[in-house]
Amino acid sequence: MTRAKICGITRHEDAELAAELGAWAIGLIQWPGSVRACEPAVAAGIVAQLRRQVACVGVFVDPTLDELSRAAETIGFSHLQLHGDEGPAFCAEVARRTGCKVIKAVGVGSRADIQALEVFHTDFHLLDAAAGAERGGTGRTWEWTLLADRRSKVPAILSGGLNAANVADGINATRPWGVDTASGTELEPGVKDPEKLRAFLDAVAGTGAGAGEAAA
Repeated sequence: MTRAKICGITRHEDAELAAELGAWAIGLIQWPGSVRACEPAVAAGIVAQLRRQVACVGVFVDPTLDELSRAAETIGFSHLQLHGDEGPAFCAEVARRTGCKVIKAVGVGSRADIQALEVFHTDFHLLDAAAGAERGGTGRTWEWTLLADRRSKVPAILSGGLNAANVADGINATRPWGVDTASGTELEPGVKDPEKLRAFLDAVAGTGAGAGEAAA
């Protein structure tokens, strides 16, 4: 089955519901520039409560290695998502230093953006809509047919404007390892809508799409 990551979590109750409904992972944004940024103390509480139930992903934009090391130690993330201009060597060092699995994210505007990911031998690639300074969370989709030329064996997570109405189409078009949503399951930035969240996860489960081997 295709896995689902629910990103932009800022509240315990939303994290608990995502886990209860079968999400593979929750994303806790640690970039102050995001309207969905989660306070580190809140993130630590959520991770302490749910780390045995879901993958807990810290989302960063152009952090330092020291920042990531501290966050991995004090908050307890299992995965680190790098959504900035981090390079392959940096990503490799993050994995070595923290012991966390690494998700390298890229905004896709052309085939060149997908090809540029080929040199990142991280645990996952997350393919989002190109968003410039916003770094995701825009609610916009992108041209999924661009994935046809992807050659990487790294598990792909499809992101960008996914919601209950279109996620099955995205899965059927791209056969990703997983999918990721933030705005598509919200009442407002950082606050989840329980019905949208339930509908999204039901839609993902209903596809029955094969999506590669487990890479938890």
